[in-house]
Amino acid sequence: MAKSIVDVQLASEGDSPEISLFEQWVDAALMHLDEQCELSIRLVDTEESAELNSSYRDKAGPTNVLSFPFESPVPMEPRLLGDLIICVPLVEREALEQNKKLNDHWTHLVVHGCLHLLGYDHIDDEEAEEMEALEINILKTLDIDNPYREILP
Repeated sequence: MAKSIVDVQLASEGDSPEISLFEQWVDAALMHLDEQCELSIRLVDTEESAELNSSYRDKAGPTNVLSFPFESPVPMEPRLLGDLIICVPLVEREALEQNKKLNDHWTHLVVHGCLHLLGYDHIDDEEAEEMEALEINILKTLDIDNPYREILP
C-alpha cells in the first residue's frame, strides 16, 4: 500500500507529469513517516499562482510552489497534510533556464513542497541547510542530482 494519497488537480494548460509520478515523488518525500498521508497538488497557470502568492505571502508575481499545511484539531486517518500549488509554466521555464531535466525539477518542487507541509522551512540559514540536506537525500533515492549544485550550460 502506498503511503500517500495524492489528489492532482489540473488547472493549467501545458504538459504535466503522470499522476503515478506525483505519487512516487510524494512517497519518497514522506518515506520516513509511519503513517499514510493525503495531500492535494493543484497545477496552476501564472495568473492563479501570482494571485495566491500575493494574497497569502504579500509577494508580487507567480512562484514555483506554494504550500498550505493543514492542521487538524482532531487526529485523522489518513493524515491530511494540506495542499501544494505548483505553477506549470514557471516550472517549465525554470528547468530550461537552470539547465535541468524537466521531470527532475518537478520532482524537486514536489519534495520541497512536501517538506514545507511537514513543517520544514528555509527562513534562516540553519533551517535552510537542514531542509536542503533532506531534499538532496530524498532526491538521491530517486536518482536525481543535487538541485542546488550549479549546472553550467
